[in-house]
This record gives sequence, structure tokens and C-alpha cells, in this order.
Amino acid sequence: MRRTAQTVTPATPTAPATSPTAVRSTVRTALVVASAAALLAAPVAVTPALAAPATNPVVLIHGRNADPGVWGTAIDVLLSKGYDRSRLFTWSYDTSLSTNETLADRLSAYVDQVLAQTGAAKVDIVAHSLGSLPSRWYVKFGNGSRTVKNWISLAGPNHGTGLAWLCAAWDQGCRDMTPGSYVVSHLNRTPETPAPVHYWTFWSPADEQITPASSTRLDGATNTEVPGLKHNDFLGNAAVLARVAAVLTGG
Repeated sequence: MRRTAQTVTPATPTAPATSPTAVRSTVRTALVVASAAALLAAPVAVTPALAAPATNPVVLIHGRNADPGVWGTAIDVLLSKGYDRSRLFTWSYDTSLSTNETLADRLSAYVDQVLAQTGAAKVDIVAHSLGSLPSRWYVKFGNGSRTVKNWISLAGPNHGTGLAWLCAAWDQGCRDMTPGSYVVSHLNRTPETPAPVHYWTFWSPADEQITPASSTRLDGATNTEVPGLKHNDFLGNAAVLARVAAVLTGG
């Protein structure tokens, strides 16, 4: 609120007659007041509040035939955990394109932009479904081993999904998801989860789009089973998102 300067003219008191005793009393009073004022003005040692733990920028990557809008609930959860909106990013991409020939390079360029914008040294990646493949290719065969701290896969077709054969004839993204595809076979060469990146997967036996559902799990990752969830439930499930937030914040 803008403050308006105001001029106040003090009233002029009539000076009373004073005696020597009154003068001494006045001086003593002034000294006491001055001493008290000096004590109040003395600096007080204050213990500074502990700074919130530093967090990496987060890149959220959607799945097939989706868009960044699917991350609304996840973003709300991360904001409630203390994230600044300026450190949350969603990568949008054409899910029909090749994981290894096109998308991984585009993701690499996007991550470089995020690092330049935020001044961070590393990012964390959270990918749903198909988004797990280009992000994992970037981590394993691109610059991601240097720029990614945590890689989290929600219902990812990490060992392929038989359902992808239904669209593989006309969609390269689907072909990449088929069991034994060039992408899947190369990603799963030993080791599946090379250091120094930390790998986390969340999967459900009830996932109707990843067949078999256990395909999401990776050797060397922290694999968390979440019973009863359908494929897209991972995007809004409170328990899953709370756990993801805990991983990202080190909690």
C-alpha cells in the first residue's frame, strides 16, 4: 500500500518553572531512559532458518497419444511439497516418431534448455508409459548419464508390451514398444540400469496396457508394485504421486 507523507505540527507546551532538585531528577530519569533505549537497540543473536533442500528441475514426459495436460495432478502434488513452478517442466513430443533416431535427441536438446534456464547441474525425469523409452534411451545412450539424477517410470513398457502389436503396422512409437524391438532389446542389454543415474519404476498387475504388467520392472531399479491400478491411474493416484514426490525431494 502506498504511504502518503503527512506533516504534523506539534503543540508548543508552556515551559514550567524548574528548581535545582527538579533538574537533577529530570537528568536521572533521562539517564535511565537512555540506558533502557541502548539495551533495546543492542543487536540480538538470531539463528537463521534452515534453507529448504535444493531440488533438481523435474521434466515430466507423457505417454502415447497424450499431451502435457495429463500432468496437472502431479504438478499440484509437487507444488504442495514446496516445488517452485519455475522448476517443473513438461516435454511434449510426437509419440509416433522413432525413439532412438529422433525423440532421444530432441529430449536431449530440451533438457539442455532446462539446465541453461534454471542454472541446475542435473534434472529428474518422470515418464509415463511410452515416455519411458525415449527418456531411458537418452539416459543410457545419450548425455543423460551426466544430466539426470533420478529416472522414474510410471507404467512404462520397459520390456515391451504385446498390446503394441495392434498399432505397430502404421505407428513407429508402437513398433518401438513391441517386445524384442530394436529399441527394447538395446535398452535391456546388461546393465539395464547403468550408474550413476538412480532408477525407479511403479507398476501394477492390473495394468491393462502393459502386457505382461511386469514388463515395467528393471534389474537394478527400485521397483514398486501398486496393486489395483489401471494404466492411466498412475497419473492421478495420490499414493503413487506422494511416493514420487518423496523420491524427488529425498524424503
